[in-house]
Amino acid sequence: MVVRYCDFPIGAGEGRRTYVSRYPTLFHYEYLFIVFIYLLHQGVSFETAPPHILRWNIGWNIMRARHRLSAVEVKNAPPGKHPDGGGLWLYKKEQTGGSWFLRVVVHGRRREMGLGSIQEVSLKEARETANKARALVRKGKDPIKERERRKRQAAREANTLEQVVNDAFESRKSSLKGDGKPGQWINPLVNHVLPKLGQIPVAEIDQNDIRHTFAPIWHSKSAVAKMAMDRLGICLRHAAALGLDVDLQAVDKAKALLGKSRHVVRHVPAMAWADLPEFFTSLDAGTLTSLAMRFLILTAARSGEVRNLTLDEIHDDVWVIPADRMKAGKEHRVPLSSAARKILEEAKQFERHGHVFVGNRGKPISDMTLSALLKRRGLEARPHGFRTSFRTWCAEATDTPREIAETALAHISGGAVELAYRRTDYLDRRKELMEEWAAYVTSECGPVIDETEP
Repeated sequence: MVVRYCDFPIGAGEGRRTYVSRYPTLFHYEYLFIVFIYLLHQGVSFETAPPHILRWNIGWNIMRARHRLSAVEVKNAPPGKHPDGGGLWLYKKEQTGGSWFLRVVVHGRRREMGLGSIQEVSLKEARETANKARALVRKGKDPIKERERRKRQAAREANTLEQVVNDAFESRKSSLKGDGKPGQWINPLVNHVLPKLGQIPVAEIDQNDIRHTFAPIWHSKSAVAKMAMDRLGICLRHAAALGLDVDLQAVDKAKALLGKSRHVVRHVPAMAWADLPEFFTSLDAGTLTSLAMRFLILTAARSGEVRNLTLDEIHDDVWVIPADRMKAGKEHRVPLSSAARKILEEAKQFERHGHVFVGNRGKPISDMTLSALLKRRGLEARPHGFRTSFRTWCAEATDTPREIAETALAHISGGAVELAYRRTDYLDRRKELMEEWAAYVTSECGPVIDETEP
């Protein structure tokens, strides 16, 4: 019997032939010397090995020999740690099965790298993963850090802009009106950004991508483009907070490339306050739409606030609009004039499930219903424009203080310090104002202006 060089690399002499037989690896290294003497006694001859290989730490090399375990041994191994060689270990547990881990030394520091459970990672897969990790160690790299780097890279590729937008929207829902259900916050992104950039990894988006996306609407739909651009910036900051490598200046760079918008701001068309009495008087059909339009004019409220009015919001002569239905997200009290209360009584015949202005389908009437009434009469004015009519009337026909007129429209007037001290909504004074407004609107003639010379 002749013991020759092993055909597989073992021990610290990676890639070298070591003067060891495969058979002694079946024994514990503590019995190596006894085995060696026994083989000599049996007349076994040993080929001459290079002096730098044949050494007394041959037991350590045997200890590090690989592929020591078999699939059956992995399955039947008792609880504890079992070496497969080359730093690969099986950690067997009684209850949870077991797991693989690899011990390596990187830059003089021992590291233990988990390779997964034996239920998910086979012996063959564990050895392949261990070989790849050892190859990284030979290159001077930490396999654990390299694995984390690959995970981050995969995360960057997996986190598309659409996923980041949805996650940012979920995070902001609680601060949005109606928990964001109306879609006003996310719709500009859904309609104009996500169709082009939604499936691109957010880390790869730069100013040129944003520029090409916004170019078609930057001048023609300036208001929508501005909202979409601002919300895209919020989403990129959200991605940065998630730890993704994004360019936080991409939005500002894109704005610089797009240039200043040429869009001219167009205000909502409004009816002149001098024409209101005649128009109000013409709304005498007693239909649901006419009643809603009259109530909107008398209260100077927004269309959505009127259309979704419920009876439980009416408290005697005050209409209390809850915060979740207000644009500013703050509860607003609207004093009801006698004319407004009269219209409410007439509208109660259309009430369904607490809602006052309900259409044929059992739902509140739409904004288009009120707009259509004006269009049929050939008027350019829009329902929201009656708020402008009211505000202009306050400024030109009355001596109403600015704070009271703005509060009547549920506008926030004044700085933060001023608001901190001014904690009134002028309800009593606004009652007088709304009665004066109703008296003017319900009059059959316009304003009387005294042009007599003094």
